[in-house]
Amino acid sequence: MDWILPLCVIVGSCVVLLSLVLWSPYGDLLGILIIAPIVYLVCFVLTVESAIQRRPREFLLALFILAAVVAVSGVLHTKKDVVRASIRWLLWSRHYKAEVLAQPTLEGGGLKHIEWEATGFAGVANNTVYLVFDPTDSLSTAATTRSPGKYSGIPCEVVLVRRLESRWCSVLFYTDERWGDCAGSGQ
Repeated sequence: MDWILPLCVIVGSCVVLLSLVLWSPYGDLLGILIIAPIVYLVCFVLTVESAIQRRPREFLLALFILAAVVAVSGVLHTKKDVVRASIRWLLWSRHYKAEVLAQPTLEGGGLKHIEWEATGFAGVANNTVYLVFDPTDSLSTAATTRSPGKYSGIPCEVVLVRRLESRWCSVLFYTDERWGDCAGSGQ
């Protein structure tokens, strides 16, 4: 019975933090700046109170909650892009696939794509991720090596290719570059 409250707090915090990451590419910051400090403060107060009143069991439970929430928020913050992309793909891949495949075939061997994620602020430091359909799966090596480079069918050099599933990748462009508008290529 003593573990129900800590587990509820941990699961609830995880669900809230994960929902924030899924909702927005900036959700982890909201979680770190607002949700996590509230949970940390409550755990800290419970820890101090139980230590003062010499209740070791409650002290350990409060420390356990605090450690679990810190660990979860830390992992979500460091792996937010992977977690966000994986969950979005799992939930909405059918919609994204239909949108990309509805495009006409591109001339010159270009890959079908849509803008999948865009971050930045007021035209400064914009980072754009594209969802790319790669019918020959030629980007699978780039996704495995995780090395930046210029790849066939993509007009700009890219920072990172992540494979979502066979023939589907997300492609991160360099800051302030967009598909067909490459700073280093003169396009």
